[in-house]
Amino acid sequence: MPADSPFAIIILAAGVIAGLGCLVGAFHYYRRKHLIDGLPTSKVQGVFIGLTELSGTAETEEPIESYLSGAKCVYYSYNVEEHWHRFVTESYTDAQGHHKTRTRSESGWKTVDSGVQAPPFYIKDDTGIIRILPEGADIHAGKIFDTTCSRGDALYYLKGPAVSIPNSTHRRRFTEEAIPLHAKLYVVGQARERDDVVAAEIAKCRNAPMFLISTRDEVAHSRQYARRFWFWAVFGFAVTLGGAAIYSAVGSVPASIAAILLPAAGLYLGGLFIGWVWNAFNSLVRLRQRVKQARSQIEVEAKRRYDLIPRIFQIVDAYRRYESGLHQAAAQLRARAEALGEEAGEDLKGLVPLLTAVVEDYPSLKADEQFYRLQQLLSETEQRLALARDYYNQVSTFYNTRLRVIPDRFLAAATGFKPFALLSSSDLERARVEVKLAD
Repeated sequence: MPADSPFAIIILAAGVIAGLGCLVGAFHYYRRKHLIDGLPTSKVQGVFIGLTELSGTAETEEPIESYLSGAKCVYYSYNVEEHWHRFVTESYTDAQGHHKTRTRSESGWKTVDSGVQAPPFYIKDDTGIIRILPEGADIHAGKIFDTTCSRGDALYYLKGPAVSIPNSTHRRRFTEEAIPLHAKLYVVGQARERDDVVAAEIAKCRNAPMFLISTRDEVAHSRQYARRFWFWAVFGFAVTLGGAAIYSAVGSVPASIAAILLPAAGLYLGGLFIGWVWNAFNSLVRLRQRVKQARSQIEVEAKRRYDLIPRIFQIVDAYRRYESGLHQAAAQLRARAEALGEEAGEDLKGLVPLLTAVVEDYPSLKADEQFYRLQQLLSETEQRLALARDYYNQVSTFYNTRLRVIPDRFLAAATGFKPFALLSSSDLERARVEVKLAD
């Protein structure tokens, strides 16, 4: 068979295409690794609209019970499989052209029941809670139930179908994964505004690069993505070289293996380099945009604080004047009422406590409530401003580090990426408001 026959060319093309397909898969995990590595973990109170990474515990006011184990959780999925076994008789032709039959054994597991419960729940850290809508997420839950039993076990029919499958060996395997209540949770997803209250929530977004809910931490996922990247990259290299070696071997005209393998290896490594440049550049661009977005979030919170402070001054000043005049009017009213009471009898004296409560206490309480609400808003804004500053410094630090490590530093220098300056406490010194109330 000549080396340039269609069969040999198909083998070579299949090897190259399979190798490039492995490269695509490898860089899929490369992008996911760099995404979570470059995304600082936010506090719940500091969540802003956009892609967010959170770490906390799974909480809900109405926990669900998992189907198999009955554990209290916020999410579970279960699967019931039944084992089957059969003998298959088939016809074949041997090397001498004789028609024969043979019997072979087949067995396996078939899913006979499964289910998922994924209601909304909350993730909680030391700053608050935020709602998670898990529908459409890539959920990595922990296995909490794994049992194989026969028909003599009560579980067989209690949690499984009443009817067996064909060729059943009457063995069933029950497995269940769940996110237990209060379990540690790692979430990466798109934050958006809720429709029912003024708050954020994490939910599936078509344009978001990732929506991950996991009982494993960030380090575990980063290492997993790194292993998968290298596995597919090395496997793709082996597939490409294997196709080239077969192409060289099937020809009737001897061909140098080196003459075939070297170009194939060069083609694959060239694709690997182009893929790295493409993905690393896009990763740096996205990271730079994230730094700019983090800086804009600081500006939004600073503007919010700037707008709140004059309102607090106005409330305090108006309350000071209002309260002073109110107490003077109330004192005059009390003195007049008591004087009239001495002349008119005991009936009028009973109105004094009522007038005092209505005129003095109720307006005062209302004014205090307004001031307290604004004071709370300012306190929350100060905390969100501090969280936004910390978030900016974290993402800027990671971005600046990427610009200095090899091999990213060569790509950054060639494409003009510049580091960002970190913010110090003097850059965002909090406003100090001193309010002196009149005696």
